Amino acid sequence: MSFSFAQPQPRRRPSLTPMIDVVFLLLVFFMLAARFGQEGALDLRIGGAATSEWQGPPRLIRIAAEELFINGQPIGATALQQALSRLTETRLDPILIRADEGVGLQRLLDIMAVLEAAGFANLVLVSP
Repeated sequence: MSFSFAQPQPRRRPSLTPMIDVVFLLLVFFMLAARFGQEGALDLRIGGAATSEWQGPPRLIRIAAEELFINGQPIGATALQQALSRLTETRLDPILIRADEGVGLQRLLDIMAVLEAAGFANLVLVSP
C-alpha cells in the first residue's frame, strides 16, 4: 500500500501592499486636512477701558450697509484716506471703527484693508 501525499506548497507570505496603500492614503488625508498656521487671523484691539484721557480730534468710522460715516458725516470710500489724514497727526493714531447691525463681515474687512493700505495701523473695533 502506498500513499501519495500532495507536494508541500511553499508557505505564502502575506502581502504588505494593501496595508502600505492604506497608511499612505491616511497620511495624505491628514496632511490635506491639517490647518497650517492661521492665515485668516486678524489683529484687532477691542475698545474698552481706556488707560488715559482721549487726546486729539475724534476719529470714529461708522460702517453702514451702504455708506460710511466719519464722526457722523457721510463720506465716500475714496475720500476716506484724505479725511483721516486731516484728523490724525501720525499714522499710529488710533482710529475707532464701528459696524452697524447687519453689516457683513466682508464689508468690514474691506474697509479695514483700505485703511491698512493707507498706512493706518492702529485700528480699534468698538461694538455698536
